[in-house]
Amino acid sequence: MQQRRFLAGSVAVCLAAAWGMTGPREAAAETGRPPTIVLIFADDLGWKDVSYQGSRRCQTPVLDRLAAEGMVFTDAYATAGNCAPSRACLLSGGYTPRHGVYAVGRTDRGPKKSQRLEPVPNRDGLAEEVVTLAEALRAGGYATGHFGKWHLAGKEGSLPTRQGFDESFNSFGDGELPEGLQTNRPGPPEDPKGVFALTRAACDFLERHRDQPSFCYLAHHAIHTPLQARPESRAAANVAGGGGMYAACTRDLDDSVGLLLERLDALGLAENTLLVFTSDNGATQASPQEPLRGSKGGYYEGGIREPLIVRWPGVVAPGSRSSVPVTNLDLYPTFLAAAGLAPPEGALLDGESLLPLLRQQGALAREAIFWHFPGYLDRPVIRGRPRDVRDGFRTRPVSVIRKGDWKLHLFHEEWLLDGGRMGLPDNAAVELYNLARDIGEREDLAAAEPARREALLGDLLAWIDSVSAAMPTPRTRVSN
Repeated sequence: MQQRRFLAGSVAVCLAAAWGMTGPREAAAETGRPPTIVLIFADDLGWKDVSYQGSRRCQTPVLDRLAAEGMVFTDAYATAGNCAPSRACLLSGGYTPRHGVYAVGRTDRGPKKSQRLEPVPNRDGLAEEVVTLAEALRAGGYATGHFGKWHLAGKEGSLPTRQGFDESFNSFGDGELPEGLQTNRPGPPEDPKGVFALTRAACDFLERHRDQPSFCYLAHHAIHTPLQARPESRAAANVAGGGGMYAACTRDLDDSVGLLLERLDALGLAENTLLVFTSDNGATQASPQEPLRGSKGGYYEGGIREPLIVRWPGVVAPGSRSSVPVTNLDLYPTFLAAAGLAPPEGALLDGESLLPLLRQQGALAREAIFWHFPGYLDRPVIRGRPRDVRDGFRTRPVSVIRKGDWKLHLFHEEWLLDGGRMGLPDNAAVELYNLARDIGEREDLAAAEPARREALLGDLLAWIDSVSAAMPTPRTRVSN
């Protein structure tokens, strides 16, 4: 894959569209100073794992309060079904074909004898040449801090402090870890996932930079396995109706958000802070996301739809909601627009500023959002494709488009090997769902809606071509 200093391409939104309806310095001029920007990024927290979205299992009173004080996005997405590619998209502002990070580790996971295509090799880490969100904000005068999980420092990647962060701190609650270390392990009983150690470090960073604009990226290990929680959270989860360690771990995460909100208030920063809470991908099998189909690693709704809250006093109306489909790609241009900064020279981002939606003063320019995963992941998901479940896969090579209420999956094995368009609908290369009527993706309309299918398929294929997406190829032999 050819690396470029800037992520660009014909499908990327133009500068004016990425800015929405807002000039580059309008937002900062409202307060006289650019806002403090805080991004809280949970790990494996599903769309249904917050009580403001109806979870009875997980009680999240702090996030409920945050939702009441800001805007809830009901149709928010990660741009990939698992951790590393989602974070690469977030920080680079580009879809997966731009940076080549498609999976954690390899793209050939699962039974080799059932892999009909040669997957596209995975890039192990985000290339240092990519201009990250942190670099763009730091160039505009922001202090930048990263706290927690990184997951992009593989042999082809680089460390946070070489990707625009002034400082980086990681911990599981029992001392500092080496920068960029990727691991999941137990922590001490008083802070078993490190949520409080990371939050305290983030708060200290915000205090040290209270007199200048700052960007705090708080990337938690919770609630990724191993599931752990403080004894008091386990007791509270049981009183609230059970849910076990999963609910207790989520409660610890929720409590840590409360600690950060208290510190923002104490520092006098809350009124000029743009705060975002979201997650990197869908929940694991430990937390079924019904009515959503699937879970982490897959590209049905349960694997990619996320909780997303934005609080920005004076800009975002308390208790507001948006059902416009958005992705974590949109945070890069949103944060730049809020800070009054233009994108780095020569850069075109695949996301779009959400300021028109946050202000409830306009719409987004784009018509569709996309996903591209040209490989294989093992371990089937809940209500996955029957053939995938049978053969032991979460997903096989697939590309996806959502446009309005419609979502189309293109499965590349059937498309490339079983007749393509001429074989539709019998080859099952395409699945089509109307999410307004069928959020659970239970009724495949590919055969019943051929005109809609062809239009969306055309849009998806055009996007694949425009971003020069690497595609899997037929295998020359089948490995055992």
